[in-house]
This record gives sequence, structure tokens and C-alpha cells, in this order.
Amino acid sequence: MCGIAGILCLAPRTRVEPEPLDSMTAQLVHRGPDDAGRYIDPRGRCGLGFRRLAIIDLAGGRQPLSTEDGTIWLVFNGEIYNFRELRKELEAAGHRFATRTDSEVIVHLYEQAADGDVGRDCLARLAGMFAFAIWDERRGRLLLARDRLGKKPLVYAQHGDFLYFASELKAIAALPAVPRAVDPQALHAYFVFQYVPAPRSIYRGFGKLLPGHYLDLHAGEAPDLRPRRYWALRPTNASPRFGGTYADARARLGELLTAAVAKRLIADVPLGAFLSGGVDSSVVVALMRALGVSPLRTFSIGFPDPRYDETRYARLVADRFKTEHHEHLVTPQAREILDTLSFHYDEPFADSSAIPTYYVARWARQRVTVALTGDGGDECFGGYDRYRAAQLAERLAVVPRPLRRGLSALGRLLPHHRPRTASNRLYRFLSALEAGPARRYLAWVNVFTPADLLAGYRAEFAAALDFDEPWRWFDGLYGQWAGSATERAVLTDIHSYLPYDLLVKVDIASMACGLECRCPLLDHELLEFAAGLPIEWRIGPRGGKRILKDWAKGRLPAAVLRRRKMGFGVPIGSWLRWELQDLLRTNVLAADSLSRRVFSPDWLERLVEEHIRGRANHEHPLWALLTLELWSRRWRPIGLASPE
Repeated sequence: MCGIAGILCLAPRTRVEPEPLDSMTAQLVHRGPDDAGRYIDPRGRCGLGFRRLAIIDLAGGRQPLSTEDGTIWLVFNGEIYNFRELRKELEAAGHRFATRTDSEVIVHLYEQAADGDVGRDCLARLAGMFAFAIWDERRGRLLLARDRLGKKPLVYAQHGDFLYFASELKAIAALPAVPRAVDPQALHAYFVFQYVPAPRSIYRGFGKLLPGHYLDLHAGEAPDLRPRRYWALRPTNASPRFGGTYADARARLGELLTAAVAKRLIADVPLGAFLSGGVDSSVVVALMRALGVSPLRTFSIGFPDPRYDETRYARLVADRFKTEHHEHLVTPQAREILDTLSFHYDEPFADSSAIPTYYVARWARQRVTVALTGDGGDECFGGYDRYRAAQLAERLAVVPRPLRRGLSALGRLLPHHRPRTASNRLYRFLSALEAGPARRYLAWVNVFTPADLLAGYRAEFAAALDFDEPWRWFDGLYGQWAGSATERAVLTDIHSYLPYDLLVKVDIASMACGLECRCPLLDHELLEFAAGLPIEWRIGPRGGKRILKDWAKGRLPAAVLRRRKMGFGVPIGSWLRWELQDLLRTNVLAADSLSRRVFSPDWLERLVEEHIRGRANHEHPLWALLTLELWSRRWRPIGLASPE
């Protein structure tokens, strides 16, 4: 795991200088505390910077790294899990290797594909998580690429005669010459989703490379920043389906799970696992034990509030597999790390589970350098309760519209001030029942509703927006898939919530601590297999993960398999009402807050007071506003950009 940075000259007679490149790389030291490196093209057309967290070939894995003749250079963040097989093939073709690293296979694979289809012949052959830059001296060509699902980040910004790129926005934002004005359209999307979806960035003129895509650029030319796709989970609606029986699928699932975990055990440093006590992380721990990992270190996070605490289930799994188990409690004193998170996340990011994710990463890093996680199991196997809700809502579509309208009206009368209650879940389900499938699903996952934003925005801010853009974007994702409402919901999450929220959360929190996280359940072969299964094999009458739980019977404690889905949540509503109340008021309601430039002050005050006095539950909108303010005070953007 590492941090990468670089600069490409876009005009003749310009050169990359070492100072800005070193400045960018210095911002990424947390991603790579073990080593640093720099390369500048002999003609000054391109520069590459690198920070290293040593995982494989501790002595020989320095970067930037080149081919034997020194004409193709690489900086790489991630892990290539099939590098040994690729290396054998490349050596048979005459390539000579100087290290034992996985990164060296990339430059040789590119060398073979440089005159052909790089997406097909190089990128599509890599199995793993990665973001990298390849500079080809002979062709004056820069290739920027990102892994299929977006586990590793890659951001860029064009300014003047240069294109800047890096693992994190802060590496580019550190350059005084590059302006940092907030993009109102990106901010609008943040209020809807709690994150800024790629390719947008919170800053105007910055971008994020899409998962499964690459950029092919040339020095001395205006850049074509339209990304090229090299992988899609379902490129057409004629999706491949598994052709065997349910028993065949369960057996095949076991093979793929075992292979996915085994591939992620390759390391020359200590490794362990995050263990929540849910099915996904428990399956990973079970397979690590079966594959002989010893000592097997596991790490769990708990909360004093029993509605959010899963530690007793984690202990059951730890006892079953005799792990070296470490458990920590998160309290409202977590406010001490909010400024740290604002620094590391670069953009406003309102997923409150970033707090326990950061803590578990920090504590795990004291004992291991690599941790396996259960991330991706819900998307692979239909684990979220909202997928079952989508099934039920689709069945209710046959109910006459007046009756559905009445059910929605009834639902809006239900008490919903306490999260994680049956009344709250029923309120959310029924209140969106009248909407179409895509908008209904978005209503279950958004932060602010369209009505909220229309009521709250200042008139001048709203007038500068393409107001409907976030909803059109979501409609486009949802509408491109065939199948039931549930299948569409799953695939939409895989292309939105997963890469732009969950994977960002884990990458940034773990790399802030110098810890590498690996996600076996997001192995692309496993994901493609799961996507080809009938939806009823994934989501059965008793809930999601049917086939995964059936495979795990006899392997995991029965209580873990029977338990209700909890999710990695934080009691943020209670914290904002009590322990964090002063932080909320002094930031969101401050006269100089960014929120007051966007929202009506009266509307903001009503939102805060209703929540604090217990008249309503606005935990998610208020956390998004507080996160925005903490980010803004940490990074001091130069203001809101003017309308495009």
C-alpha cells in the first residue's frame, strides 16, 4: 500500500520541477511511512512521486520502478494478487525481473500491450486493488488506471500547463498555485448522498477517475479527460447466469471464497482481520483459520449503546476459531478525532461509521500491517434490509394507487424519532411507497430529500444549480440494469454506495494509520459469480445472504447466522443531542459557516433545535452539515465557485 503523485506537462517548453512534486508526495507520508522516491523524465515532461508502505519484498520494492532499459516507469498503490502467475508468463516471454514485487509485473505487462489494447491486454489481466501511473518515455505517454471496483483512489486536476494527479486530493490542494473553490454542484450531490460521486470532486476543476477506467494522456497536448472503461460487472442487459443447481452454486461459492481469502494472505508482514460479529467478517476469519493463519489476530469495535454493539457476536467467533482477539469501546469522546478525520478525508464525507473504522484501523496497526475485512458481502449477497424492502414494495405495486397513497399517508404519521426501531423502519418504507422504484430506493438512502433542499437552500444558491442532476444520475444508474427492483438496487449500490462511500471510508481510514485493508468478498471473480445467481438464491424468505449463510452452516456459530442485520452504525443522533451539541451549534450555526452561505439561517436553526429538543430525528442531515463545517474549517477553501 502506498501513496502516489505526479505531474504531466501539457504544453511544449514547460518542465516538471522537483519542488512541487516533492510537496505533493510529502502530503502522502501517512500512506507510505517506510520509503519515498521520485522520478522526473529526462526532458522534464513528466514527474512521478511515491511514498511506500512495505508489504511484499521489503528490501527490493522501491518505487518509482522501471523496465530493464529504463524507458517505462511506474508508481503503484495497491496489491496484484495474481502477480506470480503473470510473472511466470512474462518470464517465459523473455522479460527479466529485478525484484520479487507484484508491482514489477505491471510495467512488463504494459510493455507487451503498449502497441495494442492496453485495457484488454494489460489492465483486464490484473486481479487486485490498484491505482497506478505509467510513464512511457519513448511515446511521451502517461497511463492512469484504477481497479475494477475503485478500492484504491486516484484524483487529478488540470491547472495551467500541467495536469496533477495523486492518491488523495490533499497532495494537489497543497500546491499554492492550484485554486480550491467549492463546486456548488458537487456540494449539492453531497447533501443528497453523503459523499461526492465520481467523477466530480468537491473542488471545481478537480476530478476522480472512475472505477474500472483509465486515462490515456500524452505530454505536450491538451488532455482528453474522458475515461475509458476496461471492465464492467454487467456490460449488457444479457447478463451471464449460473447454469447449475443451487447445490452446485453453493459448492462453487466455497471454492471462490477460499481462493479469494488465500490470495489475500500473501504478505511479508503480520496480518489480521476486522471482526464485527456479522456473517461476512466471520466467514473471512473462518477461512483464514482453515488456511492456517497463525497467530490469527482479530479486532472489534463496540459501543455502550446496545442498539449498535455487536461485540458479543464477535467474541463467539473469536472463541470458535481461537483468535488473538482485541476489543475496544467507542464513546462520544470520539470528537477528539473529528479534526483528524476532516484532514484525511479531503472532501466532506458524512458516513459516521468512519469514526469506528478509523479507531479499529489505528488499534489494529499496533499489531499488524495488513487486515482482511468483510466489506462487500452485503452487495455481493443482498445483505441490506432495504433489498427486502424493494422486493416487498415491488409486490405491492399491484395494490390500487389510492390504497398505496393511503398507506403512504398513514406511514408518515408513525413515530420515527428513534433510529433502529420497527416504527422508524416502517415509516421510511411506507412514506416512499408512492414513488417509482428508483426514486423510492433513493428515498431510503438519501440524506436530504428534494423537499428538504428546496425549503432550505438560499434562493441564490439554488438558482445556480442544475437541481435535478443528482436524481438524474441515480435514475441513470438504476435504469441501466435489467431484472427485478431488488436486482437493480443491488447493482446500483455496487456502482455508487460501494465505491464512493464504503471503499472510500475504509481506504482513507486505514491508510491514515498506515494499515493495508484487503476485501476478499470483493474479489472480482466472486462478485461476477454472485451477480449471475438468481436473486432468490441471494435473498431468501428469511433475509439476505441466503447462499452464503447456507455455505457457512456448521462453520460459524448458529447465533451469528440467525442474528438480525445490524450494520456498522454509530449512535450519532444521541451524540448530537447531548455530548456533541455544543460542537454542532458552534460550527453549523456560526455566522461565518459554509452552511449559512448555502442554507437559510432560520431553516438551519429550526433543524438543529428540533433535533436537540427531541421533536424530530435529523441525525443524518445534521451530521452531514457538521462534517461539512469541520472539513471547511480544516481546509479553508477559497469559497463557492461561480456557476458554470
